Amino acid sequence: MRKIPPLNAIKAFESAGRHNSFTRASEELCVSHGAISKQVAILENWLGTRLFIRTQSQLEITQAGKTLLATLTPAFDRIALTTMQLMERQTPTALSVNAPPTFTMRWLIPRISAFQKAHPEIEIKLTTSTAPINFREFDYDIAIRGSHMDLGLDNSIPFMTETIIPICHPDLLWDDSLENPEDINRFTVISYDTEPMKWSEWSKTADLKEFRPANILQFEQMYFALQAASEGLGIVLVPLFLVAEDIATGKLCAPFGTLGARQRKYYAISRLSGSENPIVKDFCNWISKESIGTEAMIKDLLTA
Repeated sequence: MRKIPPLNAIKAFESAGRHNSFTRASEELCVSHGAISKQVAILENWLGTRLFIRTQSQLEITQAGKTLLATLTPAFDRIALTTMQLMERQTPTALSVNAPPTFTMRWLIPRISAFQKAHPEIEIKLTTSTAPINFREFDYDIAIRGSHMDLGLDNSIPFMTETIIPICHPDLLWDDSLENPEDINRFTVISYDTEPMKWSEWSKTADLKEFRPANILQFEQMYFALQAASEGLGIVLVPLFLVAEDIATGKLCAPFGTLGARQRKYYAISRLSGSENPIVKDFCNWISKESIGTEAMIKDLLTA
């Protein structure tokens, strides 16, 4: 069994010996001069030997004090260094977020500065993908994905409802040629490889008697398909929340409203080992609050 002197007494002695001053030790440890003197006396009584010779003009450490100090100071330094390293290791300063490309460009990037202002000490790394989540292979802390099913995972947080509808440039409506869903067969429909809802699905949900568009323009990513629709090249199925601001400002329009719409949830999924990570929690709380504003805008659009 270890026989260790009172820790407060050791701490007081080490500081006084290092500074060769009870006054400076009291300042460093934020206690009174008398408290330092008392703790040193306790240690001297415990050891049965003098550690300092006190005179009216000076404080002189004894040989026994020098021997003890030579052991204590390096030990305290090692303790301080080790605890600092552990704290730095346990307090993450970076957050890696992986999300679909168009979601990242049109929704996340315009808002991420708000999170950075609240957490200037955190380095944000954004990567994009629509591939299945793989925390083992890829080094990201949070993955954002849309899903038609409830993920039911302890490490997943649903933060926004996605409503998928047809949108187009307002110029396509100029001669009332797109008044009802059947009119879509006179236009080009735009499709993309990563679309969450196929045109064939929408046509069935919207009860179209026949779906035979004049042309089909195919892209790899949603972003390019959306850009093509913004240029008036056709009609595309996209999540409403990604274009809510453009619809509100008249840059785009939803010719059939929510007719045939399909909904799914967006989730922020974290590593199981990172579920208690405070930065991950802060990000998930932040993105949930940001989505409230977007959903409120969508509600206003649908009731206008």
